[in-house]
Amino acid sequence: MKILIVYAHPEPQSMNGALFKMAIDTLTKAGHEVKVSDLYAMRFNAISDRSNFVSVHNPEFYKQQLEEVHATKINGFADDIEAEQQKVEWCDLMIWQFPLWWFSVPAILKGWVDRVFAMGRFYGNGRIYEKGVFSNKKALLSLTTGGGKSDYLKGGFNGDLAGILRPLHRGIFEFTGFEILSPHVVYGPARLSPADRERELEIWSERLIQIFEEQAISVGEY
Repeated sequence: MKILIVYAHPEPQSMNGALFKMAIDTLTKAGHEVKVSDLYAMRFNAISDRSNFVSVHNPEFYKQQLEEVHATKINGFADDIEAEQQKVEWCDLMIWQFPLWWFSVPAILKGWVDRVFAMGRFYGNGRIYEKGVFSNKKALLSLTTGGGKSDYLKGGFNGDLAGILRPLHRGIFEFTGFEILSPHVVYGPARLSPADRERELEIWSERLIQIFEEQAISVGEY
């Protein structure tokens, strides 16, 4: 199968970095094709503006969605955006690897979505949710948190993690047609012993070996 891993962490020696490397190694050894977008290493530009395009629909007033529709029709996306769009279109499974920052993804990953998930190409004209462009693909969030597991339960200190992740699961993945696999979470890695960190990596590797046998989860509406 074909897997795209989008990685958003500035420190290669972090737990996120270790999970990222483990995923590449495990999936490659299992015979899958793997492509990556290491956003910090790429110095990916998270600012969405006219630099997304080599085409211009309206030079007098910038409306991103109309520029995206126009660029879709005439192959007018900038080379860096075109390359990322092709990776998403290529994969069977997309994995995001990131730390939970301010109850969401790091800005560089959100900027990647803002620039890459273009109207006309990834959604539009009724091609959303069950009729989405990527209805034949799966998506998986792999993330770390600052707090422990009990902090992310209903009634916990930070609230239900499923609710925190719903804007990503529902608003990005399901909106464009992806089926959602259960998120993979390493809670509070900074507080784990070296042995426990290694065990978390083993658990991740073991899951990835069977990943294409997993069933999609129900995210639920807002």
